[in-house]
Amino acid sequence: MPPSYEMKRHTLPQLLKLRAEREGSRVALREKDYGIWNEITYAEYYARVRDFGHGLLALGFEPGEKLAIIADNIPEWVIAELAAQGLGGISVGVYPSSVPPEIAYVLDYTDAAFVLAEDQEQVDKLLEVRDRIPKVRKVIYEDPRGMRGYRGDDWFIGFEEVLALGREHRAQHPRAFEDRLAAGRPDDVAHFSLTSGTTGKPKAAMLTHKNLIHMGVALQEVDPLLPTDDYLSFLPLAWIGEQMMTVAMGLTGGFAVNFPEEVETAMDDLKEIGPHVMFSPPRVWEGIQSRIWVRMSESYRFNRWVYQRLLKIGYRAADYRMRGRPMPLSLRLAYAFAHFVLFRPLKDRLGFLRLRRAYTGGAALGPDVFRFFHAIGVNLKQIYGQTEITGIAYVHRDGDVRYDTVGKPIPGTEVRISEEGEILSRSDAVCAGYYKRPEATAELLAGGWLHSGDAGYLTEDGHLVVIDRISDVMHTQAGEMFSPQFIENKLKFSPYLKEAVVFGNRRPYLTALLNVDPQTVGKWAEDRGIAYTTYMDLSQKPEVAGLIRSEVERVNRELKPGLRIRRFVLLYKLLDADDDELTRTGKVRRKFVFEKYRDLVEAMYQGRDRVPVRAVFKYQDGSVQEVETEVRIHDLEAAPEPVEAR
Repeated sequence: MPPSYEMKRHTLPQLLKLRAEREGSRVALREKDYGIWNEITYAEYYARVRDFGHGLLALGFEPGEKLAIIADNIPEWVIAELAAQGLGGISVGVYPSSVPPEIAYVLDYTDAAFVLAEDQEQVDKLLEVRDRIPKVRKVIYEDPRGMRGYRGDDWFIGFEEVLALGREHRAQHPRAFEDRLAAGRPDDVAHFSLTSGTTGKPKAAMLTHKNLIHMGVALQEVDPLLPTDDYLSFLPLAWIGEQMMTVAMGLTGGFAVNFPEEVETAMDDLKEIGPHVMFSPPRVWEGIQSRIWVRMSESYRFNRWVYQRLLKIGYRAADYRMRGRPMPLSLRLAYAFAHFVLFRPLKDRLGFLRLRRAYTGGAALGPDVFRFFHAIGVNLKQIYGQTEITGIAYVHRDGDVRYDTVGKPIPGTEVRISEEGEILSRSDAVCAGYYKRPEATAELLAGGWLHSGDAGYLTEDGHLVVIDRISDVMHTQAGEMFSPQFIENKLKFSPYLKEAVVFGNRRPYLTALLNVDPQTVGKWAEDRGIAYTTYMDLSQKPEVAGLIRSEVERVNRELKPGLRIRRFVLLYKLLDADDDELTRTGKVRRKFVFEKYRDLVEAMYQGRDRVPVRAVFKYQDGSVQEVETEVRIHDLEAAPEPVEAR
């Protein structure tokens, strides 16, 4: 492979071709199917990309056209993406969990001409909105199971059929794909990555080959990866975080990308692979810690006692390791014992035994979670970026990890803070703008800097601290500024809380809508003989209310008096992306949630203690159920009512 600085002169599929020519026998991809890990070498990888590209040519794919992909993480995702890019086209990622109206919006907005749909489920979504996506000329399905009844419709064609069509086309036009591939330039737009859409409809950030390759090269200058390394690709490839790891980092670093058998088996498949590098949003790390907590709570008392004692040693060692300071001999010996007895077996069970470094991003991760993973020996680091700067622009360095920062800029990235406190960045990873959104692009790139929309500041030694979205920063009635996200993250540090939405802008006090974690709270209830049926039933139990009250009170003790939660509601349902309450990346749509639950929010400021609600539940089979219930408002200034009296 060319040196890292020369990689920026190529496109992504050109890098793949170079790897196929120079290290074709090395494993590039693995996919688990029926329990067996099937390997694809770089030579085979490029051959499939080339044949699929020829197939697209035979179907009339033109330079600049868009190929949208709606699938879980499978090799065909990246094969189709690189084939379209090799022809001068643009790939568009669509979340496989998207509902039909969301898919119709993305395909129509991005002018998608071709769609790769993984299976019958995704094809049926397309059929439901077929009249709203007239620009789509051809739908390619990867999994033929259940597709027999669709074969009379020439709108559809199988993935293997496209490959066969490509081989025929290559026999007649042997240089067609390679000529298009050679014509590609680093500044060509390669991929449309949809923004999270927290404040409106998602916008397509136009990412060039240079953007993706620069990010991959720059990050590896900080954290070098080896060609012998393994990575498990299990987060949606429509998300910029997975694009930067599976595609950009995979091609620039040359490590093996592994695809799980199913999304649901990803954590089990991770144990088999034992990756050397891992990237996940906070919810994944929090979920892993919660599962460990549940298992330990089910263990014998002596085991719990040993676990707590050894974990304290791990925490002490983590404080030294995170700041790059040498540990005293006594602590080194104690940690070696704790690692042998507990941490090494625990990491082995998790699949983390070979993990050299791990990243978290997309939201803040709590100090307790950070310290836990460093305590057991996982080198977890915070990253910061956004879709518009190809995912990663700031990262912690080894031996310089802090709870309250997101690290320093990666090489080639400049940062400054505007007079309004907004974080501004500049680098070769900054996107070309938003597709068909010139006004939004002008605002985004005003003055030659990427305007993040986030408020933050730089520490004296160059670490970046992110406060919140500028649009989300609030003020109390007394005029004190506060970040609702900061308080929400403190609440979510609790193993019993899954989601929190804080309100209080220009109000006399702060309130919150809370989601309990059904896994940990369910286990807590079972241990105490508290029977429940549904999430709604569990969330409204008075005993659960007492538990969450104590968690909110604990957080309040860490906050200034004017920024403490006074009243809260335990929501009767989990916030859900299918109900537009969350984005597909799991971020809260604050304004939408406020409007949807306005009656509950206002009731918390009206002195009421109960609110009748009509809950609407939508099920996967399309059925809808309405349930009338009563939600209690909990006031932390009032004495807790005894459970027996309720």
